[in-house]
Amino acid sequence: MAKLYFYYASMNAGKSTTLLQADFNYRERGMHTMLWTAQLDDRSDDKAIESRIGLGAEAHRYQDGTDLWAQISAAHSVEPIDCVLIDEAQFLSKDQVWQCARLADEAGIPVLCYGLRTDFQGELFPGSAALLGLADSLVELKAVCHCGKKASMNLRVDESGAAVKAGAQTEIGGNDRYVALCRKHFSEALGG
Repeated sequence: MAKLYFYYASMNAGKSTTLLQADFNYRERGMHTMLWTAQLDDRSDDKAIESRIGLGAEAHRYQDGTDLWAQISAAHSVEPIDCVLIDEAQFLSKDQVWQCARLADEAGIPVLCYGLRTDFQGELFPGSAALLGLADSLVELKAVCHCGKKASMNLRVDESGAAVKAGAQTEIGGNDRYVALCRKHFSEALGG
């Protein structure tokens, strides 16, 4: 029985690396995968999915209106898909998460989603909230704060490294814009 999985973590926990390793494992066994990532994450000119340690792969891009059920099931009818892997899953809409659940339940395709749980203010992303509620399996990947504790929060910083306390929920960036911290140091950085 296929399942919907949600692998979540803060920044720098290796989500994209883990996704790419899972993709490699399927392909090494002669299985067919389909990779997806958010259209709005355009940091890489070279590969659609790219990890900080240099691994990368091409992927389909989804945006708010993308019907994942229709596109993936159409491709599956031409060539059977053994697994769908989705990076930046926090940007999925609630409807798209339901479409992923339908792919697992009705098409029998495992769907592995990788993404952030919370934003820079400690609030759930809509896609993450839906995945936390609907996924058959929840797996937390670990990142490390500078103090050595588990990093579970994403601090947004400005050009000078100061904490950003307000702004749009989504602002694409890497180590130049975000720091993974434990809850204590996240709270201290925001001033209590």
